[in-house]
Parts: sequence; C-alpha cells; structure tokens
Amino acid sequence: MARKRQHEEPEERDRWLISYADFITLLFAFFVVMYAISSVNEGKYRVFSESLGSAFGARGEAGSPGQPQVIELPQLLQRKRAESQRRERERLVVLESNLDSVLAPLARAGKVRITRTPDGITVDIESSVLFNQGDAALQLEALEPLRQLAAVLKDDTHKIQVEGHTDTTPITTPRFASNWELSAVRAASVVRLFADSGIPASRMSVHGYADTRPVSSNDTPEGRARNRRVAVTILAARDPVLPP
Repeated sequence: MARKRQHEEPEERDRWLISYADFITLLFAFFVVMYAISSVNEGKYRVFSESLGSAFGARGEAGSPGQPQVIELPQLLQRKRAESQRRERERLVVLESNLDSVLAPLARAGKVRITRTPDGITVDIESSVLFNQGDAALQLEALEPLRQLAAVLKDDTHKIQVEGHTDTTPITTPRFASNWELSAVRAASVVRLFADSGIPASRMSVHGYADTRPVSSNDTPEGRARNRRVAVTILAARDPVLPP
C-alpha cells in the first residue's frame, strides 16, 4: 500500500523555475518603467530651465551632457534691470528728440530750454511766452505751442511734474497775495490745458515754488526773466525692472 501512494503523488522538483521566471520578468518591467519616468522628468526640467533663462534675457551656463542647466536668479535679475534701464534711456532719447522738434522755434528764440536731468527731461518755458505780467491766464499765442507739447506727451506713459517759478519781485493783488499763489496757479493753468488736450490727470502733478529755486541771478532783468518760468519735467521711471 505504501508503494502505491508513492506512485500516486510524484514530487515536482522544477516548479520553482516558473515563479523565478515571473519575478525576473516583473523586475525587468519595473526598471524599464523607472528609466522611462526619469528620462521624461529630466527632459521637462531642461525645457523649463531653458524657458526661464530665455524669459530673463539670459542663458544658463552650459553644463555637462545629460544634466539640467543651473540658473542664477540674482544674475538674471541684474541683467534684466540693466536691459530695462537701457530701454528707458532709449525712450527718453526719442522723447527728447520729439520735444526738440515741436519746440524748435521757441528754443531758437531763447524762450524754451530742454535739458536732461537725473529726474528725466525738463522743459523750461519763460513766463513771458505764456502769461501777461502778474497774471496766470494763458495768452492766446501760448495755446498752440502747449498743445503741440501735449500731443507729444499724450501717448507717453511717464509721470509729468509741472512747476511754477517767479523772480524775487513781490506781488500783492486781489487775486494773488504772494508769489506762492501766482506760481502755483500758473502751473495749474498749464496742467489744465494738458488735461484738456488728452493727457490723463493721474500722470500729472502741480507745484508752486515762488522764487525759491532760481536758475539765474535776480540782480539783472535778463536773470529775472529766466527765473519767471514754468518747468515741465517728464520724470524718468525709477525702477523699470518689474512691470506695473
């Protein structure tokens, strides 16, 4: 009876080979998937790195093959700032050229001076071109030059500061108690015309300085004439790195 049980239940010694083959197949599939995932991520990172460098106007340092480029953010910001400042200088050069063109007749007569300053571009207009003595109402002959000036500035985006200045000769009238009031109202008259010509009011500001900021001596008639002026300053952008 014992010999008959041995014939009915033979021992299968090679059954482990099937499990081992299945394990090797799964392990091979696992490494193939992991390699594919790592390759895709590396490619995506390289594309992201190159796009970021291009957006900041610079390219990362060339690395060894198969490694992502490293982008130094402070260096890229410095390059971006320098590029923005360069573009701002170019804009001011074009703007100054346009101002020179429209105000050339008054500039040749010595009534208008256009200068570059650390603040931007300043257009000094003698008060005799704009107002009667002791008055703040614009003369009819002043309207056309100011409208031409406004046409140049209307499509620009810079802030505009309009200043009124007087000489040291005191004034006391029913309307103006001192040169402070006179200088401020004269600047406001110019700003009002600019606003009527299409320049947004949010871009402009009014300042009255009376006789506190002379550009010439008040001891001569010529010097006092230069000090009686309206100064229109187109303010340069202070930090053009980040967009508003």
